[in-house]
Parts: sequence; C-alpha cells; structure tokens
Amino acid sequence: MRLPTRAHNKSRSALIETAAAIVITVFGVAAFADSAAHPVRAQQPGAGTTVPVTELMAENALPDVVMGKDDAPVTIIEYASMTCSHCAAFNAETFPGLKSKYIDTGKVRYILREFPLDPLATAGFMLARCSGPEKRNAMVDLLFAQQKNWAFTEKPIEALANLVKQTGMKQETFESCLKDQALYEKVNDVRNRASEKFNINATPTFFINGKKQSGELSPDQLDKILEPMLKG
Repeated sequence: MRLPTRAHNKSRSALIETAAAIVITVFGVAAFADSAAHPVRAQQPGAGTTVPVTELMAENALPDVVMGKDDAPVTIIEYASMTCSHCAAFNAETFPGLKSKYIDTGKVRYILREFPLDPLATAGFMLARCSGPEKRNAMVDLLFAQQKNWAFTEKPIEALANLVKQTGMKQETFESCLKDQALYEKVNDVRNRASEKFNINATPTFFINGKKQSGELSPDQLDKILEPMLKG
C-alpha cells in the first residue's frame, strides 16, 4: 500500500473543497449533503467474503458497460473512483495485460462500476457516461491516464473541459452533462448500493467470480488469482 505524502494530503484536501464547491453550485446543498452522508476512503488492503455473481450482476441504476464474452469463465467487477490514484495505477500498469491476456481471449468478462470518492470523481464518471456506451470506457481510460492533470489542479473543471475537448465533446455538451441531475443521482446510486449491499468503502475493490479483493492488484497478483480459476 502506498502511503500518501503530506503534499498529497494537502492537495487532496484542496481537491475535496473545490469539488464540494462545484457540486453545491451545480446541484445545490442537498446533493452535497447526500454525498457527504456516504463517506468513503481511498485504497484499503485486505480481502472480504464471496458474493454470488448473480447478486453482483443484478440490475443497477446505470447499465454495465461490459468488456469480454458474456460466457467467459471468470467475471471481474471493479469498483473505482476517477480521483483514486491507486485506480489510475491499476488502469495503467495492470489493466493492459488483463485485457490482452484474459479479456480479449474470452477468459474474463470485465466490468468497471462507478464508486466516486468525492464529487469531482462523480463529475468524471458523468462525463464518461455522457460520451455514450461505445466511448465510455475510452473516456475512463483518458481520465485515468491524465488524472494528475485535472484531478489535482487548482481549476479541475476547467482542466476537465479542456481534456474532454480532445474526444470531440463540445462545451455545451460538457456543461449540460454536469448539470444532469438524474445522471448525478444514478452515479451515486451505483456507489451507494455497492457500499450498503457489498460493504465497499474503499477503491479499488474487485469481485473476481464473486470473491472480494480490496486494493490495487499488480499483474503478478492478478495472474495468481486468475490462473487457478482457469485451469481445467
């Protein structure tokens, strides 16, 4: 587990304050109160219990964007936050191998679900959803890859707007997306269901064929988990 530095803690505090101001401005005090009522933390080590995959796959407030074959022998569900540095590290260092070695070969069905740690992360997920189901995962990849350039800056919303312009999203679409109250509530409904039903309080959290794995997974750690499941 990577321990945050003092500078990181200060930037994180500034981020939360900025994000809170954004949500209060766009959605009102009630929305921020709802977000604050469900406190969550960044990465927490350790594994939990096993949850039936059928229960994990029950209908959510937002439809899953699935990668891989529906009949793959292993299902991985990741709960992540757009402002979580460990989630970004997993996306950069482990996910490419997971995709090429397991998802693209039909061995793993993979789903990333929204678990925003703060209102700014909610905004990032909203923008990903507003990109459409075909582009949602690509937007998530972009936001993770550029995380330090928007999530930990003095003007994160301005940085976000400039970043998503690279994908062809217009300013008016950007603004209307962040003012979409229904989408805002759905993103947080996904998080709240995971918190209440599956006892998730940190990111990243994975369910691999229902077995809970908390914390960033390295390629070697993931191989050690998956290979026994895929034998025979």
